[in-house]
Amino acid sequence: MKRAWNFNAGPSAIPFEALQQAQEQLLDWHGIGASIMEVSHRGNAFMSVIETAEADLRELMAIPDNYRVLFLQGGASLQFTQVPQNLLAGKSADYLVTGAWSYKAYKEASLIGAIRLAATTETDSGKFAPNLPDIGRLAFDKNAAYVHLCTNETIQGIEVLEETETRFFENLAQTAPGVPLVADMSSNILSRPMDVRRYGLIYAGAQKNIGPSGVTLVIIRDDLLGRAGANVPSLLNYRIQVDNDSMLNTPPTFGIHMAGLVLKWLKAQGGVDAIAAVNREKARRLYEAIDQSGGFYRNMVDPACRSIMNVPFNLPTPELEMQFVRESEAAGFIGLKGHKSVGGIRASIYNAVPLEAVEALVGFMKKFAAG
Repeated sequence: MKRAWNFNAGPSAIPFEALQQAQEQLLDWHGIGASIMEVSHRGNAFMSVIETAEADLRELMAIPDNYRVLFLQGGASLQFTQVPQNLLAGKSADYLVTGAWSYKAYKEASLIGAIRLAATTETDSGKFAPNLPDIGRLAFDKNAAYVHLCTNETIQGIEVLEETETRFFENLAQTAPGVPLVADMSSNILSRPMDVRRYGLIYAGAQKNIGPSGVTLVIIRDDLLGRAGANVPSLLNYRIQVDNDSMLNTPPTFGIHMAGLVLKWLKAQGGVDAIAAVNREKARRLYEAIDQSGGFYRNMVDPACRSIMNVPFNLPTPELEMQFVRESEAAGFIGLKGHKSVGGIRASIYNAVPLEAVEALVGFMKKFAAG
């Protein structure tokens, strides 16, 4: 069986070993005579799956004991409204808008309560600048219920990298001490070490680095539970979901099972530190191919915030970009067409995308540029 080089932005590549294991267990999970997706979510079989997945996630991310882990549904997009429903508690919140996804989070939260635009990179043309604001100089509301940011903009290819993340957290601690930081980490969670203690709440759709679509991960600090008003539905109330172990209703059992297999795979690779080294090398090689192409390929993002996970680039003309997509697909690559809102090309190089895939892409790019 020949598999494509998969650069899809999400749903995206899943480790081959995890897919193989799921295939082997599909009809009979550990000798129970049924698939894990066919049995009760409250039975011993599935309980062992979700408990192991949480334990492995806690180990990989070094999640402290005073944080709860939830496996929810609705995607990260539902969290755009669920977060303010649970955390505003009559206050306002500060939002940092750096691309399409943080903009959507800001707009959705504005439907729920008082939301302040702390900073934005949106230009007069409605597009987003290829950089981040000076995060170390932002002023936050010291009375805000929380501050929200997206750590990696999948469409724009902009990431809050380690040094910037540290400056951001230090500035927040100085200007608004005690205000919790909320982060949408959908597209760079588990890609490198991140200090969970810096965040009050982390959320992420699974379909980038965790598993298939349908599972939404929420990591929330204990002191942020119980702030939802009485009008917040039970399914959207973090406190109630925690009290019911993510099973107030039937959870996406097979998706959680797949997520567990991906987490086991990541541990086998050496954990987050090891995969971060691979991710940095993949990104280095791809950006180098772009920068050394003599202008044939162009990535406009400030190098200080170039995403390690999503690499957008352009060719000299839209016609050449269309040709690039067609010929790349014929050569065994998928998922390279840029997002419809910005066009161009985008290579998403999440954890499950091997270095060999990036090497193959770089080779194709050089050949295409040479004509």
